[in-house]
Amino acid sequence: MTLEYFANQFAQLNINRSGGHGSPHKMCMLMAVIDLIGNGAITGNRIYFDMALKERFTHHLNRYRGEQDRDNPHLPFFHLRSEPFWNHQVKPGQRERYDRLSTVGSSAAIDAHIAYAYLDESLYELLKNQFVREYLTSTLESTLQKEERRALLSPGIGWDWIECELTIQSYFSMLEKELRGERYNKAAFRRELQPKLNNRSEASIEFKHQNISTILVELGFPYISGYRPALNYQGQLKEVVEAYLISKYQDLVTESERFIDSPAEEMTSIDWSSILEEPPELTDLPAPAGVREFNPRQYNFAERETKNRHLGELGESFVLDFERNRMRAAGREDLVEEIEWTSKEKGDGAGYDIRSFQPDQDKELFIEVKTTNSGKYQPFYVSENEVAFSVQHAPNYSLYRVYQYRSSPRLFTLNGKLCNHVHLFPRSYKATF
Repeated sequence: MTLEYFANQFAQLNINRSGGHGSPHKMCMLMAVIDLIGNGAITGNRIYFDMALKERFTHHLNRYRGEQDRDNPHLPFFHLRSEPFWNHQVKPGQRERYDRLSTVGSSAAIDAHIAYAYLDESLYELLKNQFVREYLTSTLESTLQKEERRALLSPGIGWDWIECELTIQSYFSMLEKELRGERYNKAAFRRELQPKLNNRSEASIEFKHQNISTILVELGFPYISGYRPALNYQGQLKEVVEAYLISKYQDLVTESERFIDSPAEEMTSIDWSSILEEPPELTDLPAPAGVREFNPRQYNFAERETKNRHLGELGESFVLDFERNRMRAAGREDLVEEIEWTSKEKGDGAGYDIRSFQPDQDKELFIEVKTTNSGKYQPFYVSENEVAFSVQHAPNYSLYRVYQYRSSPRLFTLNGKLCNHVHLFPRSYKATF
C-alpha cells in the first residue's frame, strides 16, 4: 500500500456525526499513535491502551473538542476497527465475546477483551519516517491544502516521498517485465513518469533508478540489468523501498523464483569474441546504516541461484565452450580436448570447476564458474575452500562470472586472489567445543 492510499483513508475516516457534529476522537487517537511511534514509545507495531496513549489522546482532544465531546479514549480505540488499517489482537478466550461487542462503555471493556491494537504493516513502516508522520497528521487535521501537505514530505534537499514512491512503482513495473522475460522500453517508462515529478530531468530519473538497483541488491533481490547500481543514494529512498516491499514482498519473491528456474533462450549462434567484458571496479564500502527497528523480510537471490544446480551446470557448460573457442582462437587446437570439466568428472570440492590452460604460457588455468540470470553487479557466493584455493594458486586461478545467462550471456573474469577483486563477507561460523 502506498502513502497516498493511507492519506485517502485518513481523509475519509468513518467518524461519528451524530448531532450534526463530526467527532474528533478517531483523529485524535491516530495523532496520539503517530506521536508515540515518533518518540519510540510504540515499538513492534503494538499499540497498548496504556497511560501514555491516553495522555497523548487527551492532549490532542483538548485542541479539537467541542462542548459535547468527552474524554473517552476507549471509544476511538475500539471503533477504529471499522477502518481497514486498524486491527485488534483479541485476548485468549475472548474472541466470541469480542465479536458480540458493538461498542464499549468504559476502559475496562478494552482491558478485558483486547491485548493491543496494531496497524497495517505498510502503514506502520511508513510512520517511522518523520516527513510521513507530519504529512499524515496534516491530512487528519485537514487544515492545509494538498500542495502544502506535499511540501511536508520534502527532506529539504532531494526528492520528496511521493516522488520516490512514484519512481519506485515505475521501476518495479519494469523489473516485473524483465523477470518475466517480457520486452519493455525504459525510455517510454521514463517519459510517462517525468510529468508526475517536480521538474526532474531524464538524467536524474535515470540516476534514481540506479539508486533503486543498489538498494534492491542490498536487500537481496535481483535488479534491472540496464540500471547499473549507483551508490550515494538519498536515505529516504531506501525507507520508501522498504515500505513498498511490505506489500510487494511475496510478489517479488515469486517472480524472482520463476526467473531463477526459467529456461534460457535458445542460442542459435554465439559470437564468442563479444562475450568477454571488463569486470566491475571494486568500490569503497558505504558507511554502515543505523539499525532500524524493523526491516522487510530479506530475500537472498544470490543464495537461491547458488543452490540451483541446473543453472550452475549450464553456466559451466557455457564456459567450457568459451574456453574451447579461446584455445582455437589462440591456435592451440591441441589443448581443446585437454580441457577438463572437473566438477562434473571428479565432483565438487576441488576448489574450481574447470581445468583449462593459459595457451601462451602452456600453464594450467583453474576456473571457478559463478552464473546468474541477473546483471553484471549481482552479488554471488564463494565457499571458504574456493577463496583459499584462489590464494594458494593465484597465478593459475580465475573466477568466471557468467551473467544475463537467460537472455544474452556475457562473462567477466577475476584473475588471482579473489580478495583483490571483491569484498568478502562471512555468512556463518562453525562452532566447536
